Amino acid sequence: MSQEKPLIYLDNAATSWPKPPVVWEAMERVMRESAANPGRGGHAMAVKASRTLFETRKRLSRLLGIGNPNDIAFTNNTTHALNMAIQGLLKPGDHVIATSIEHNSVRRPLEALKRKLGIEVTYVATDARGHLDLQHVASAVKPNTKLIAATHSSNLLGSITPIESLAEIAKKSGAKLLVDAAQSAGVLPINVGSMGIDLLAFPGHKGLLGPQGTGGLYIHPDVDLEPLMHGGTGSKSEAPEQPTVRPDRYEAGTPNTVGIAGLAEGVAFIQKETVQAIHAREKHLTMMLMEGLLAQPGITILGPELGVERTAIVSFVVEAIDPSEMAFLLDQQFGIAVRAGFHCTPLGHETAGSDETGAVRASPGYFTTESEIVSMIEAVKEIKRTLNR
Repeated sequence: MSQEKPLIYLDNAATSWPKPPVVWEAMERVMRESAANPGRGGHAMAVKASRTLFETRKRLSRLLGIGNPNDIAFTNNTTHALNMAIQGLLKPGDHVIATSIEHNSVRRPLEALKRKLGIEVTYVATDARGHLDLQHVASAVKPNTKLIAATHSSNLLGSITPIESLAEIAKKSGAKLLVDAAQSAGVLPINVGSMGIDLLAFPGHKGLLGPQGTGGLYIHPDVDLEPLMHGGTGSKSEAPEQPTVRPDRYEAGTPNTVGIAGLAEGVAFIQKETVQAIHAREKHLTMMLMEGLLAQPGITILGPELGVERTAIVSFVVEAIDPSEMAFLLDQQFGIAVRAGFHCTPLGHETAGSDETGAVRASPGYFTTESEIVSMIEAVKEIKRTLNR
């Protein structure tokens, strides 16, 4: 990055930045005052650490429409949560329906279970812009369909999946619905009850504005998963098997108490600002960026057309310019952080028709300014002008 230019951070789809000051202040406070093992001791510091975890579960429950905070299992990230759900639910002979825009965090566990257990997987294709035909999903249902897995919003296209409609299909077929909320938690309204979600995997470090190394999995009370990990929980220590009580059943080992404390403040910040206000601001910035890029010849934006609802993800391809080169020059010459490549979703790129080139992905966040969007647009224009001489 040029030393003369301040950082313009447009990689919020990977990790949001900056964080509200209350997030890192809470982490420092817990590290100084109460970073003991929660649930593993009866002394005052351990009890205080346990309260930190439970308060975070309560805040997440209010944000996500979860009735019982103990139905949330903390994880290291969304990938961890998705693996817990997929590997904990599926058995030999089960059939799974997923979409063609899933992240590798869904695809790879499914493919691993195809090899290990012989499960069946059907990937239902969206159109090139990420829109899902629900009739195709319904037609893919089999008598042994156990799970429907879908991203709430594509990390490549920004398209938004109609979760409530998928839930109706899942309910009719007797399957469970797993939702990957990596790009939606904190920026789109989510209510697991009214939306019919059985399993919700979410990150702490993206839209929830918490630190890396945090996330969670909501598990419907009627769903029992085989734990991904077995070990110490601080409860039922005399038993050789993992306890059945939640959340202990799914949280073996010492948790990231410091990070979870930061996550609690990220969630509190969102509740204060409101998800609706956050989405409205990000939508405004996204449309502004799309308009500025589309005004330039030779640029193709992936995902929903301008004006169609999406999350704050703008993936684009510039004619005759390699995405990696574009991203490198944005960083080195203009101090703009974006991401280039295949974004851990090769199926998504095949769907969008960008599987031979990859794409540049710019993702504004709540703290992005309009002037930064203007700088991004002008930087792309300058790079195009220089390289196309």
